[in-house]
Amino acid sequence: MCTTCGCSQPADAVTIQLVGEIDHIHIGGEEHHHHPTHDHHHGEGCRHGHGHGHGHGHGHGHGHHHHHGEGVKHTHTPNSKTVLQLELDILQKNQLLAERNRGYFEAKHVLALNLVSSPGAGKTSLLERTLHELGGQTAFSVIEGDQQTMNDANRIAATGVPVVQINTGKGCHLDAEMIAHALRKLDPVPNSILAIENVGNLVCPALFDLGEHRRVVIISVPEGDDKPIKYPDMFHSAQLCLINKIDLLPYVSFDVEKAKDYARQVNPNLQFIALSATTGEGMNEWYSWLHTQLSAR
Repeated sequence: MCTTCGCSQPADAVTIQLVGEIDHIHIGGEEHHHHPTHDHHHGEGCRHGHGHGHGHGHGHGHGHHHHHGEGVKHTHTPNSKTVLQLELDILQKNQLLAERNRGYFEAKHVLALNLVSSPGAGKTSLLERTLHELGGQTAFSVIEGDQQTMNDANRIAATGVPVVQINTGKGCHLDAEMIAHALRKLDPVPNSILAIENVGNLVCPALFDLGEHRRVVIISVPEGDDKPIKYPDMFHSAQLCLINKIDLLPYVSFDVEKAKDYARQVNPNLQFIALSATTGEGMNEWYSWLHTQLSAR
């Protein structure tokens, strides 16, 4: 979506659509305009070597150079201070929009969760089971973030829960402006839970505060127990870590306690729940956490 992490795409590549409606929003504007000067393959494989500067109180810095269409012209060897200032401006703008989203959530007593993981960790399956089992007790709405397709949004819509799909094109994360646009279509009811399923990526989404109350990072047993030290920024910014697919523990080399120890090295306050969205083991603990968070709104 910006120079900060190198997303490169046309200005109208981001679309936002409520499942069941034909019309969708194209996001334009300078902050979403990109020049095809980068050849990134996003998802967990993009490497930027940065810290982060979102609403959870972390710094940010880059040593790489980008081009951007916000009235700042760079030569082939741009001044690093100019590039850094431009990237900080983008993050500052995102932070202001995130605070506006947070105010909206507070006013409506909506618990907003930012669900982040690498691709295939089981975010959508976790949401499906949660909505099937809690949908009659608690009001939910969902924002789905993917680069392409309505597949996950259609899966969520089958549960009867309102859902908006954000397709980011080549973008590797959601940002606060996208969430603001999605909220206009979604209009979550008061005293409800909004689950935002971010694009599958453990790097770039750590940079961007969406206005959420809680960030939930999901890892799965087949991924390996060293994820927290390989992607420390994401675990540092999260409040809860879900260890999914524990039904596969007998078949893979994954040490649950070692994964927790690694995570505590970067975030001593991180909470953990080990579960399986397939078998249901541990899901009641997850549901209890949700109810506790919602009652605190």
